[in-house]
Amino acid sequence: MSENNDSTSSASPDSTAAADAAPSATWKDKTWHALYPEWVRPELDYAAEHERTLAEIFDHAVKTWPKRPAMTFFGTTLTYGDYGREVRKCAAMLHNRGVRKGDCVAIALPNCPQALISFYAVLSLGATATLHNPLYTARELTVAFKDHGAKVGIFWDKAVDAARELRTITPLEQIIPVTITRSMPWYLQTALRIPVKPLRAMRSKLAGSTEGLTEWGDLVKDASESEGRALIETAEVTPDDIALVLYTSGTTGVPKGAGLSHRNLCANIIQGREWVPGLGEDDEPERMLAALPIFHAYGLTMNITLGPLIGGTVILLPAPEKPLLAGAMKKQQPTWIPGVPALYQTIMDIAEDEKIDISGVKASFSGASSLPVEVVKRWENMTGGLLVEGYGLTETSPIVLGNPMSDDRRPGYVGVPFPDTQVRIVSQDDPTVVLPAGEAGELVTRGPQVFGGYLNRPDANESSFVTGQDGLGDWFRTGDMAVMESDGFVKIVSRIKEMIVTGGFNVYPQEVEEVLADHPSVAAASVVGVPRSDGSETVAAGIVLAEGARLDEEVLKDHCREGLARYKVPRIFQIFDELPADQMGKVRRVEVQAQMTGE
Repeated sequence: MSENNDSTSSASPDSTAAADAAPSATWKDKTWHALYPEWVRPELDYAAEHERTLAEIFDHAVKTWPKRPAMTFFGTTLTYGDYGREVRKCAAMLHNRGVRKGDCVAIALPNCPQALISFYAVLSLGATATLHNPLYTARELTVAFKDHGAKVGIFWDKAVDAARELRTITPLEQIIPVTITRSMPWYLQTALRIPVKPLRAMRSKLAGSTEGLTEWGDLVKDASESEGRALIETAEVTPDDIALVLYTSGTTGVPKGAGLSHRNLCANIIQGREWVPGLGEDDEPERMLAALPIFHAYGLTMNITLGPLIGGTVILLPAPEKPLLAGAMKKQQPTWIPGVPALYQTIMDIAEDEKIDISGVKASFSGASSLPVEVVKRWENMTGGLLVEGYGLTETSPIVLGNPMSDDRRPGYVGVPFPDTQVRIVSQDDPTVVLPAGEAGELVTRGPQVFGGYLNRPDANESSFVTGQDGLGDWFRTGDMAVMESDGFVKIVSRIKEMIVTGGFNVYPQEVEEVLADHPSVAAASVVGVPRSDGSETVAAGIVLAEGARLDEEVLKDHCREGLARYKVPRIFQIFDELPADQMGKVRRVEVQAQMTGE
């Protein structure tokens, strides 16, 4: 995904006329259907029995594949039958703690069995799950918790201190801590208790204190499975119920809760199943590498909700660290890997260094940042499977565009619209004006996976949608600048949004700038992304020092870590006499970035 903030274009007087010409009619004519491989149908059925809600899909998987492995975690395996029993018990536990249909339940966990069980327990009760980064500080979570109003929160025990603070300033009342090591095999749990330095360090990294609180596992163990079964069977979960709320800051830096319905989320995994040839059709289950965090729409949809739809086995990694990736590639041998460019690069380096055969990977789908051609070639040579790039957003469940899983894929492009999905390119100044093929404008989209709006934000909803004049639905404004070719392929050329993508995570400059500005040595700051060779970005800060102050990078990094997740902390600092700004005093981040990169 290229970055070129100067490419933004507005409609010329001729643009409206050109929009009626044949090249710009792509979005109407759905020309891209000609690029679909033979197995991809342009229109799909989203009302099939057992596929109308995520709760139905999960229940169907439990009944269809009770003895099939549903997930693995550090060597522990849960079958779909085990999964169903744990979800029923967890549902009973949550109901006993006051969770009812329509309530929000906050989940702040890394990838672990407890996170998946809690997620489906919440949905099976007709409640709404809201997923959060467990590494966030209370400061980073406050706006979201005040917005969704969850009274019950399930937190990694390492995040309990933040949870306790949230309980004093938000509607949160009940904290349920999770010790993820309890899902490990007994021999690993025993090993972690050995008082030697390396194991102490690992134990400290994986587990925190739950003093004064009852741990999730104890609560679930004491719950009644039969009670949970009865509650789930009588829950009236509908396709239009909000299943999930994920927070995204968009262009403003202020978190907004995107409410995704069961219909939205089911549609996207049904589209994904259609897109990838043979996915889930073998007698042996797909082995799905879940290295991306489930509190992001991409990591959740392409593994955790897709898994039960196809009866796949999800390989859970709490973090995409080299030792964990090496173990997963060697022992579990994934067949399906959704990821980001940096993840594929890391896996290939590990495979070469440790002589690991990764030829069992059938297909991989990359998102979040631009996918370098060199990575694609190397990956396909090493695996024998295809690696294609796609595009999506939290608000679209998340995937809208994908390269065909065929020889028609096109490097440098994010692909063509998924089945039943429409996109078009419009003037940024007037989104009712459709631009002709080949001209850059804002990408807008509509389809069954597109959300209905933000929680409690009528202002944002009004500005985020363009009324459809054909009665077929409104168009969501993505905030990204793109070009659509006459055959339907789309290239992202720049972001209207100024967020930074680092390692698959989104960083919003304004948030980091506010933390930096709190330090006495900083008079002003501008945060930008510096492109890396893997297609991701490094968080960098241009700093104007306070009078008499000197730059101490480690002090500023420590200061940032107190209020920000580690991936948001700037890695590069550069002193500016003054930050470039326009006549209104607004800092020009493009110029800051240019000076920091020497371009």
